[in-house]
Amino acid sequence: MLAWDCARLTAIHSAVGSVETADTASGHPAYYLDANGRYDRKDRLSRLLDHAEAIGARERILTIEEPLAEDANIEVGDLGVIISADESAHSAGHVRERLQLGYGMIALKPIAKTLSMSLDMLAVAREKNVPCFCADLTVNPILVEWNKLMAAHLQPLPGLRIGAFEINGTANYKRWETLCAYHPLAGRPWTRPQRGRFTLDDDFYATMGGILTPSAHYAEAMPA
Repeated sequence: MLAWDCARLTAIHSAVGSVETADTASGHPAYYLDANGRYDRKDRLSRLLDHAEAIGARERILTIEEPLAEDANIEVGDLGVIISADESAHSAGHVRERLQLGYGMIALKPIAKTLSMSLDMLAVAREKNVPCFCADLTVNPILVEWNKLMAAHLQPLPGLRIGAFEINGTANYKRWETLCAYHPLAGRPWTRPQRGRFTLDDDFYATMGGILTPSAHYAEAMPA
């Protein structure tokens, strides 16, 4: 498993490591690694980071999200990269626990952990000046707006010059374009990324991304 991860990181760094961008402090793409509890031991994770150092990729790692098991109460603040909590942070109390273990970033999911709970979690993180970002849960285009709306009110992550959030529905839904048509404000420019970027204008904020606007399709499919 470790060998596969090292090889994958090498392949990614070889493919995009020299690409230039104005969106990061380094001038090159930042790497966001989502391990989903893949690592059973801290020393094994350290070996991945040693490999990243050897190939010149370590300084590009923005964060490693939830590399250890959800119930692993292991100090991670000494790994030299920012470790994010996602599956292990479901409430404000969980955020406090993760921060005590050295986690340096929190993944918010207003689409799953609810908007109100996410705001409570954000408040705790801000008390400690810990950055947050919005992670996807492979949701449909309408729920993407919940993430986008919260992400639009967060400060850019360390090393980034623009806001960012995770969206992966296009890679997992076969009928993504059909789902996009169900968006109550389908066709608005801010519903579609251009070269990986969403441009949010006054209309986006005025309509709150359409999250409170009924969808004709879903209203018909699930009548009151």
